[in-house]
Formats: sequence, C-alpha cells, structure tokens
Amino acid sequence: MPETIYDVVVVGSGPAGYTAAIRAGQYGLRTALVEKDSYLGGTCLHVGCIPTKALLFNAELWDHLKNAGEFGIEGVGSRKLNWQAVQERKSKIVSKHAKGLEFLMRKNKVETVSGRGRVSGPAQNGIHVVGVEGVGNSNRQLRTANVVLATGSEARMIPGLEPDERVLTNIEILELTAVPKSLVIVGAGAVGVEFASIFRSFDTEVTILEMLPRLVPLEDEEVSKELARVYRKRGINFHLGARVEKVERTKSGIAVAFSADGKAQKLETDKILIAVGRKPNTEGIGLEKTRIQPERGFLKTNEWMQTAEPGVYAIGDIVLGSPQLAHVGAMEGIVAVAKVAGRPEKPINLQRIPNVTFCHPEIGSVGLTEAKAREQGYTVKVGKFPFTANSRASIVGEHEGFIKIVSESAYGEILGVHIIGPQATELIAEAVTAMELEATVEDLMWTIHAHPTLAEAMLDASNSVYGMAINV
Repeated sequence: MPETIYDVVVVGSGPAGYTAAIRAGQYGLRTALVEKDSYLGGTCLHVGCIPTKALLFNAELWDHLKNAGEFGIEGVGSRKLNWQAVQERKSKIVSKHAKGLEFLMRKNKVETVSGRGRVSGPAQNGIHVVGVEGVGNSNRQLRTANVVLATGSEARMIPGLEPDERVLTNIEILELTAVPKSLVIVGAGAVGVEFASIFRSFDTEVTILEMLPRLVPLEDEEVSKELARVYRKRGINFHLGARVEKVERTKSGIAVAFSADGKAQKLETDKILIAVGRKPNTEGIGLEKTRIQPERGFLKTNEWMQTAEPGVYAIGDIVLGSPQLAHVGAMEGIVAVAKVAGRPEKPINLQRIPNVTFCHPEIGSVGLTEAKAREQGYTVKVGKFPFTANSRASIVGEHEGFIKIVSESAYGEILGVHIIGPQATELIAEAVTAMELEATVEDLMWTIHAHPTLAEAMLDASNSVYGMAINV
C-alpha cells in the first residue's frame, strides 16, 4: 500500500488540538491527531476546566441548601455531603465528553494516533515527518504537508517542591478522597480563587497567599475589590503582597512560612495548592531541529498561528503572548486550519477575548480595564450598575457584584466590560458580541432586554455611562 501523506497532523488533543482536527476534517483535509495519553481532551477536559466546574456546581448547590430556609424549604438542616458521590458525578461528566470526542473524530474522518509526537525537522520536498513514539516504544512516521503543535501546558511548581497527597496542583486536588479541614492556596488567579470558592463552600478553612497587591490581578481593580469584600464575608482568608519563603511537610500536614506586610508569618494546614501559573509543554517535540526558537518555552507565531518553520503552526497554551484559555486555543486552531485549507480566515483580536472565572461570585470580562484604557490615552467614560438593583438577582438570591462598562467618551466605543456577580460567565458573551460587531454604548442603550433577567443589568449599565440608568 502507498504511504499515507496527510494534509495536516495535529499534535495534542486538548481544546486547541481537537478543534483544529475537527475543523480540518470538516474541510475535507486528510488529518491525523496524535495524543500521548490514553484519552482525548487534554488538561481542560480531564484535570482542568470541566471537572473543576463540575465541583463548583456542586458547591453552589450546597450553598443553596445552607440557605434553603430563605426560600421556604425546610427540613434540610441535617444534610450530609457524600464526597465520593460528588467525585463520581464529576468523573461521569468527564468520561461522557471524552467519549464524545472519540465519536467526533470518527464522524469527521480524523485518524487518532496514540503516542508522543515529535517534529523531525524542516520539510523535505514540502513534506514534514512527525515521529510518534507509541506504546511499547513502537515508532511510526507520519508524513504530512502541515503540522499543528498543540501540546498544551502543565502547572508550575515552586522550586524544590514535588506534588503528592499534601502538596497539590490542579491534578491532585481533583482526586482528593475527602474534603480537607484546611487549605492554603498559593496564587489568586482563576485557579486559586475557584478552588478557594469550592472548598470554602464545603467548610474548609481557606487561606490564599498572593504575591501581587490584589486578588485576580488581571481583572479590573474594582472587580478585585469586590471579590475581596465578598471573600471576607464568606470567611476566606487572604494575604496580599505575600511571598512564600518555605514549605515543609509536618507529621500531620504542611507548614508554610511566608512574608507579608513586612512581617514573617507561618501557617499550619492540611493541604497546600500551588496555583502560580502554567508552563508550556514544548520540550522533547523536536524544535531544536527547526527554525523555531522558544522563548521561555513559548512559541512565537504570526496572526495566522504560523511559526518560523514553514508549514508548522502552534496553537493553545504554548503560544507566546496568547492567554492560556481553552476557548482561545480552540479559535487559534480554527484560524490555523483555515490558513492551511486556504479558506476565509480572520485573526484573533486580543481585545475581544472573554476571560471567565467561575468562583462565587462569578467574574466575566473582556477588553481594557479602566486603568489600561486611561494608560493608553483614551478619554474614558464609565458606567456601573449593581446587581442589588436587578429584580432577577433578587429572585435568585444573589445580590453581590455589578456590571461595569468602560467606554471612549467622544463616540461611545465600548473599550471593556467587567462583570462580577450571578451568571457573569454567561452574561459576558453579550459584551463580546457587541464589541466584535463594533457596537457603541448607545447601541446597547437601544437594545431591548427581556424582563426580568440578569441581562437587563447590561442595559442599565450602558445607560449609567450617561447617568441615565432606570433602576438605580
């Protein structure tokens, strides 16, 4: 039989990789997807976005039960948490969607290849070779016109520490067999505040240590302040401007030495979660034989996701300057494959990427913060509307937070939207759509929103830019 020459080989099956492979199949390209693990879906599906959000939903239900009396529901005071059942439900959700990916590969005629993919070097006569080291060290050579690297990332660890049953990353914390009595979390980004929210709901004593001066430091400053206020109310402890000096295992747990406010301090805890960011998985994939020169492990691409090596693309968490978000990687996969197939393409606009954090209260944002907008020289007009004045928020019993719109004063261009409150991760989609279509604040003001909904808060926020909100 003649050797198969693929149009594209995708290395890595996380959201970036599987999206690229599916789109390539839809375009009719001969496609192979290489995955080193025994399942498809990558970090996001198995030890990231999906299982974490499953636990967050359990935590939300548990919190509602705590306040059941407010809704006229009695007799739930003796509620009992079955942690094993919580974990089993989480695993069922993950398994269902992993099987769904296998079906989608078959549906779109994508060949899946098990093993570690490695680029052999530049193309020879227009053909790249991707070596695949599979089970039992059996090697296979895939010949292809184009390669899409989507090898993802892994949790960064504090130097000198190794993960185990007490020192946790996003992987170990999802496999806990019991809810810890106490938990220290290093890092107040999305991962840190989400796990803080989960375990505080289940009555864990939680302390966050953040080196920067505020929680969720990439968000608008007012969002950070509101989250801090709510977390204090929820009994979540945190130290800002904190530097971890030493982590030691004790007989019963972990001792954490850190400095904050110019003082040396120490905490004793059952577990510690390290949530200080993620590093790209780009070692051992053959880059040294190409023109690609990694920067801190990240790969530089142009707007079409092309690297310095012709015919080799990079997408997802390994891309330099790209937010390490599943939905960003997925769109990068679509952009790259459109370029490969010669189909209409559109580069990603970094100011149109939604950022969502599923803590309680939720956070959703897009575009420039107020501070960044002013730094860039815009004359800024800001509107802000609190959920306390939204009827739907009263109905669902979630009053915390607000919607904030940052706009350019002369023409009403929407520069950024920042939400903290109920369903913020869903509500932000309207703002992304408005900005993608270059709508103005005035356009939002004339857009009818159904009543009573949380989305009405967006209407009031747009009106508040000009001091004309109806409900406050």
